[in-house]
Amino acid sequence: MSLYDRIFPPKEYTLSNGVKVKEKRSRMPLILLILLVCTIISGEVTGFRISVVIRRISYFFVMIRDMFPPSWSYMSSVWVPLFDTIKMSLLGSVLGALICVPFAILSSSNLIKNRIVTSLFKLFFSIVRTLPTLVIALIATYIWGLGTFAGTVAIGVFTFAYCGKILYEQIETVDMKPYEALEALGCNKTESVRWAVAPQVIPGFISNVLFCFEGNVRYAAILGYVGAGGLGLILNEKIGWREYDRVGMILIALFVTVTIIESLSQYLRSKLT
Repeated sequence: MSLYDRIFPPKEYTLSNGVKVKEKRSRMPLILLILLVCTIISGEVTGFRISVVIRRISYFFVMIRDMFPPSWSYMSSVWVPLFDTIKMSLLGSVLGALICVPFAILSSSNLIKNRIVTSLFKLFFSIVRTLPTLVIALIATYIWGLGTFAGTVAIGVFTFAYCGKILYEQIETVDMKPYEALEALGCNKTESVRWAVAPQVIPGFISNVLFCFEGNVRYAAILGYVGAGGLGLILNEKIGWREYDRVGMILIALFVTVTIIESLSQYLRSKLT
């Protein structure tokens, strides 16, 4: 008998016919124990102390208190960076979503029978997906200079990797019978994909793009920290100068914008389903 069986012995039941049946043991206690050990080790390695968090949490509320009431007069300076953030998010999301489509098709093993091709494109998606958006924005600012263009590129690359992975996974799970039927009738691969595969994945793909756009608005708000324009630029500046009333105004404007976009996106996704 293993150590686990000794600590958590299985329960036995006797049926009416006299047969003894052992209840299948749950692995949950073992999983929780492993998670607890890993959490403790992680805390020791990173130097995390809950006592420090509790002791210094009051400083967070000091900053929150200084943000209110916000500086409403500063809103006139927020409009332009806010629209830049929305434009970066929208353009980057659209471009990334469009560019990822052919790459996702070439990554789908049910459409492309060459395993080398699909493996290479899947590897490419994995490599791009490992790059943090801030790092991409930083690289883009070195190549194309400071401004919203670098932020648009960073958001486009993130959307490309995120939506592309989900899209090729959706394609690989579609019902292939309509596709095979069209090919049997003489349609080429492009026509078969257009009429058999696309109708099955387009609603979910558009829904994922809208969801990604919601997140991109929030991500774009911090790209200014590396010079990519938008709200992050003035947000970093005002936090540095400790002008928390203006920081509060920026955050309120961002919150209202994100709420409106999320409501519109949710409405559109409901229509797709």
